[in-house]
Amino acid sequence: MFKWLVVRPLLYLFYQERIYGTENVPLTGNLIVVSNHASDFDPLIVGSCMGRPVAFMAKEELFEIPVLKQAILAFGAYPVKRGAGDRAAIRAAISSIEEGWATGIFLQGTRTLDGRVTEPKLGAAMIAAKTQAPFLPISIWGTETILPKGAKFPKLFQPVTVRIGELIPPPDASDRTTLEAYTQKCADAINALHALGR
Repeated sequence: MFKWLVVRPLLYLFYQERIYGTENVPLTGNLIVVSNHASDFDPLIVGSCMGRPVAFMAKEELFEIPVLKQAILAFGAYPVKRGAGDRAAIRAAISSIEEGWATGIFLQGTRTLDGRVTEPKLGAAMIAAKTQAPFLPISIWGTETILPKGAKFPKLFQPVTVRIGELIPPPDASDRTTLEAYTQKCADAINALHALGR
């Protein structure tokens, strides 16, 4: 209800959001949503443009803030302790998938200035191999202008485009070479969508 009554109208009104490829989203079953990342607004944008709930990991400190805690829990966020290592994050993501959530993972693990994926991490492929969840590549274009580094408030009326690609099957093995190949395949798909621009 919050998504349809508040988030979607605000994104459309203030960011002229365009969404392509919603027909590619499977509404049931295990799913790993892999995306590029250029803004703190990206989890909200990705989660609101899907036809099903998407859970993202969030740093544990955010769950200590009243109101924000309830909001991010409602959006399916799950806590990950900083410094706990990749294994804890992977276990949390697998648990989220087992609970029926589509799980969102930013392929590079951190924001990039231009929104492109340049150094993808293997975490998503490791989770896919363990859960046999397919990847859904998503490109978010334009969000790097909403809250540039050093800005105190988000800029309004910045055009944002979301492109949802076709499903990529999960890895058929969990050796490093296979995981690297699937990770690169996801990165290439995201960057190809991003290159289409507005």
